Amino acid sequence: MTTKKREPLDRRRVADAALGLLNEVGLDGLTLSAIGRELGVKAPALYWHFKDKQALLDEMATQMYRRMVADVALDPADSWQDRLRKSNHGLRQALRGYRDGAKVFSGSRFTGMDHAVQMEENLRLLTAAGFTLGQAVRASATTYLYTIGFVTEEQGVEPRPDEPRDGFDLADRARRMADFPLSAAAGAAIFADYERHFTDGLELVIAGVTARYGID
Repeated sequence: MTTKKREPLDRRRVADAALGLLNEVGLDGLTLSAIGRELGVKAPALYWHFKDKQALLDEMATQMYRRMVADVALDPADSWQDRLRKSNHGLRQALRGYRDGAKVFSGSRFTGMDHAVQMEENLRLLTAAGFTLGQAVRASATTYLYTIGFVTEEQGVEPRPDEPRDGFDLADRARRMADFPLSAAAGAAIFADYERHFTDGLELVIAGVTARYGID
């Protein structure tokens, strides 16, 4: 009789299990006990690797980032505008791959230095285009924060792509806001066609960066 040796736990394995479970239960349901059950261990075993849930979220965000950059090719010939477009469209796509992905990512701190490679490339491209380092940081950070905030709101309505939250209905919203006709009609622009909404907003931010710093 043979027995299958259990794969040892490590930070990556725990984070991978947590990311898989996230799509089923969302961030609120993602407890160490639930992750332990998924891995076939007791929750206290996870504390050998993570001191608390935030430490786990930091590792999950790091894993999300690693998967994202593995699928995004950056062209050294990009203009600074195209680089910001590619980076933020790629970030949005990655976050939407997980239920509550933006909430996991927001406020987390990467546990490795993987992000420094792309960050260095982006800052080098922007400063070569004429930005000071401070301006390049602000341009990058502002588009990044726009994307995080947008996807957080987007996932409040569609936790997963094309899967509306239970109880959310645009027609019902319009009926309830009938006394405010412009606000009622605005619902279709706010809570639908998220791809166009995101793209238009990102272009507004990039246009604002151009106007602020005078760099085409």
